[in-house]
Amino acid sequence: MFTQFFGLKFNPFSKEIDFDQLFMGQDLKEFESRLKYLQQMRGIGLIAGEPGCGKTTALRKYVHELNPAYFKSCYFALSTVTVLEFYQGLALELGEQPHHKKVSIFHQIQGAITNLYYERHVTPVIVLDEVHMVTNKILEELRLLFNFTMDSQNPFILILAGQPLIRNKLALNVNNPLRQRLTVKYFMYGLKRDEVGEYCSSRLKSSGLHEEVFTPASLEAIYGITKGLPRLINNLVTTCLIIASGKKQRQIDEDVVYQAQQELEI
Repeated sequence: MFTQFFGLKFNPFSKEIDFDQLFMGQDLKEFESRLKYLQQMRGIGLIAGEPGCGKTTALRKYVHELNPAYFKSCYFALSTVTVLEFYQGLALELGEQPHHKKVSIFHQIQGAITNLYYERHVTPVIVLDEVHMVTNKILEELRLLFNFTMDSQNPFILILAGQPLIRNKLALNVNNPLRQRLTVKYFMYGLKRDEVGEYCSSRLKSSGLHEEVFTPASLEAIYGITKGLPRLINNLVTTCLIIASGKKQRQIDEDVVYQAQQELEI
């Protein structure tokens, strides 16, 4: 195992890394700044980015760090659900037993949100992931569902997260009312070129390795291949470590990186 060869306590590039060990690059810092503002203002926010840019990890970290005494988090991964299925799933996330008719669940959801905010003084934080896959009908239902007191109050935080396609959908005239209600919009890009080396070093140090094993040329190659997307970096660097350990090679150069690229076909 490459972990034994490099003296690692665990695979530092696994997606199961603890939140307190996440690398705080500029992208993640900007993400957290936007959500802190949304947390103060409440309402609807949009987080978009390419697959592998770290959206879901960042959202999990944000939700994990919310104080449960003041916030109730609900996570719902949208895909090809119908409007009724969406309503049923959201009602369940809010702790409700869904009624049978859509209009009844609509009022049930609004009632649950109102009760949480005004009676229990708890703000619902609803994260809808993979929102780029939903139909325009569901986007329209979102606007209606999260309209409280004739759109004069926001007793909730709604975070829409998805791939760049969602921006194209929201640009359609039919979705103008929802787009205009967005309090926050942020597009995640991943790591910058000069952050890749620090990212790799911080991950290795978290698992017990403090020496620099990546050459400057290899880091350039890693960024060129992955464009700074953390998921691709994790996969590529893990394969680099496996290849290097097989060669009994403590330094990872660009040749190892390109060999790993060929193995992964990226």
